[in-house]
Amino acid sequence: MYKSLKEEAYEANMELPKRGLVLYTFGNVSAIDRAKGIIAIKPSGVPYEDLKPKDMVILDLENKVIEGSMRPSSDTQTHVMLYQKFEKIGGVCHTHSTYSVAWAQALMPIPNLGTTHADHLVAAVPCTEVMSDEMIAGNYELETGNQILNVFKNLSYEEVEMVLVACHGPFTWGKSAAKAVYNAAVLEELAKMAFLTQSLNPKIKPIKQTLINKHYQRKHGKNAYYGQGC
Repeated sequence: MYKSLKEEAYEANMELPKRGLVLYTFGNVSAIDRAKGIIAIKPSGVPYEDLKPKDMVILDLENKVIEGSMRPSSDTQTHVMLYQKFEKIGGVCHTHSTYSVAWAQALMPIPNLGTTHADHLVAAVPCTEVMSDEMIAGNYELETGNQILNVFKNLSYEEVEMVLVACHGPFTWGKSAAKAVYNAAVLEELAKMAFLTQSLNPKIKPIKQTLINKHYQRKHGKNAYYGQGC
């Protein structure tokens, strides 16, 4: 019953080591079947080289395991909350990729310094607030989700498909699990480019709004002409 969803989640997870986004068991990807209201996610602590499609854990949107012999990822409740609140997404990805984590540990959003960034989003990549002691002592993974949702009170999750969780690392999402991984790879490159740019010129400012608008709209606007279209 869940074979195709498990395979989607498995294939997306296996992209993480291929793209150099994870070490050992770091990171996880999930996929959702909205019609059935179920999620497939990587099991906790399983090395990627040992992972198989059948190992994906199936849960519902109440965080109840439906199928699977192993514990789901320790970040599962964060994934579930994002699916509950971001109703149009089909996949969620979390990594500990080096440059993205560096910005998260520095408690800094990633500024829009060039057209590569503008091709993907008009805003800076946001960073959450540092979690309070009360939140840390409570349901940590649920509160991680709340930290992300607080950032998106005044920001579109459809236009900005990535966030840095302060002191922790990046979460990304998209219309599919594959798109969530794509966004994780893009985010890591944006983080690296911004770090190198600010190292060369600490006084650098974000690029002009006209350039941001041009690059974003030619790829995502109603008259987009980047790529081959449908």
